[in-house]
Amino acid sequence: MIKAITVESWEEFIERLKPITDFQKEDPKGVWPTLFRGQSNAEFKLETTLERNDQNKMRIVDYYRLIGQSTPTAEALSGSRWDVPEHPEIDKYFSDFESFGGRHGPLPATEFLVYLRHHGFPSPLLDWSASPYVAAYFAFRDNYKRSHVSIYTLEESKHQSYSSDQPLLHRIGPFIRTHKRHFLQQADYTLGAIFNKNDGGWRFASHEIPISEEREDYWNFRVTKFNIPASERLKVLRQLDAHNLNAFSLFGSEDSLMETLAIRYLHFPDKI
Repeated sequence: MIKAITVESWEEFIERLKPITDFQKEDPKGVWPTLFRGQSNAEFKLETTLERNDQNKMRIVDYYRLIGQSTPTAEALSGSRWDVPEHPEIDKYFSDFESFGGRHGPLPATEFLVYLRHHGFPSPLLDWSASPYVAAYFAFRDNYKRSHVSIYTLEESKHQSYSSDQPLLHRIGPFIRTHKRHFLQQADYTLGAIFNKNDGGWRFASHEIPISEEREDYWNFRVTKFNIPASERLKVLRQLDAHNLNAFSLFGSEDSLMETLAIRYLHFPDKI
């Protein structure tokens, strides 16, 4: 189940993180690092950009055909080359339960999927960070009118069996050769999917399905949603910036440098 906790301050949130991080230090064997995701409004769901484009139940093979059409243009602009599988290879892979049924590891054309995610193309990947402070930056970055922001934690402890008629979360892992933002943000990614052999194999599924229902045949994913007052924004951004965690350190672009300077000079005048 997604456990929601509302805290009164940023300091209380940091204190609440200790049991999570301490558990990982005590028993690191076989446990993937805890992941964190910041969202700028506590009312938002865990949705991918593909879901926001009303394509949340697309067949995975259809998505690969879609990005395959985008590959030549992306390669011409970026100077990189990506190997995106085509028919019938990709159809065979995603029509078979066992081929994709594992819970970790790269997907076909993982590097290109992550590149597209970081450059605004609708993506089935939900991005996380190994750092709670990176997640906090993204939660507090925008000055929207809302009462609370949220920071999610995704913990995993052990493998359990699963069946082909229920959704799963596929965790890609951090070891990807891709855009530098991936490394600056200590990124990792998850993909929700469900298998139906009578309906073309694997389709994308909402992240809130596999992690919001208690079933013994899932991985032991524990998700906690911390709701933090949005009024803490400037205090948090100031603390993060003091440790050189800001838009420029996370994106490395000229636009992000201007964003960083604007925050400093408008709200932290002692930094001028």
